[in-house]
Amino acid sequence: MLRIIDETIAVAPQIRPEDLPAIAAAGYKAVVNNRPDGEEPGQPAGESIRAAAEAAGLRYTAIPITHAGFSLPQVEAMSAALAEAGGPVLAYCRSGTRSCNLWALAGAARGDDADSLTAKAAAAGYDLTNLRPLLDAVARRG
Repeated sequence: MLRIIDETIAVAPQIRPEDLPAIAAAGYKAVVNNRPDGEEPGQPAGESIRAAAEAAGLRYTAIPITHAGFSLPQVEAMSAALAEAGGPVLAYCRSGTRSCNLWALAGAARGDDADSLTAKAAAAGYDLTNLRPLLDAVARRG
């Protein structure tokens, strides 16, 4: 279920509150929720994930990404969540794609090489081809 991008982050599809103890036991220090509440019926509420994460000793950050796309404040929030995590992060959304894309944009904003970000994403099964122009623009801005 988890797709490891590198030693600092893995992404996943929707997780459930009962998954959080195993996530903590696997060595993750923080969870980033990139899914808006109510996106589909039956999805656990972000607050239930937050409570379970905190009970498992994990940091929790909500940075919901809708199908409208990404914004600079979301990229900055992801950068901050990664920097403050104190160890590996698990980010999730419906499929993991938005989480991977936001991780890559945050990396580009930090000055990480876009080719390297694209290669890491590809190794985890994510194609950033369509995101590449935005990655390059964010990298130039940073």
